[in-house]
Amino acid sequence: MTGKITKRLGLGLGSLMVGLVASGCLPAPAGSGEAAADGGLTSSIWPMLIFIVLLFAMMYFLMIRPQRRRQKEHQELMSELRRGDRVVTAGGIYGEIESVRDDSVVLKVESGATLRIAKSSVIIKQQEPEATVG
Repeated sequence: MTGKITKRLGLGLGSLMVGLVASGCLPAPAGSGEAAADGGLTSSIWPMLIFIVLLFAMMYFLMIRPQRRRQKEHQELMSELRRGDRVVTAGGIYGEIESVRDDSVVLKVESGATLRIAKSSVIIKQQEPEATVG
């Protein structure tokens, strides 16, 4: 859901940026009387600088900041892993943590087998144990 909102917001802001470039950030043609011979260049730089600053601000708030938040949440998840937690790995393996080391985790899967995986590949900590049908 938030991905769709971000895409729509990005498309809307992208079209706004195109409008800004087309209307105010392009220098005036040489034949027009708008650009004075001595101040034409410096007066046309300010809208372009404002545009660049707005572009970087938009990139920060739409791309960099959410990514940092996700990284922080994943770091917290990895630091909170304990024996007995039910987790899901990036590869889709469901299991229960048998032991935790600095950089790896030993999982016990449903068949009883144990797997040693990288600690960073744990992506979700399950809140409730799954109910088995049967």
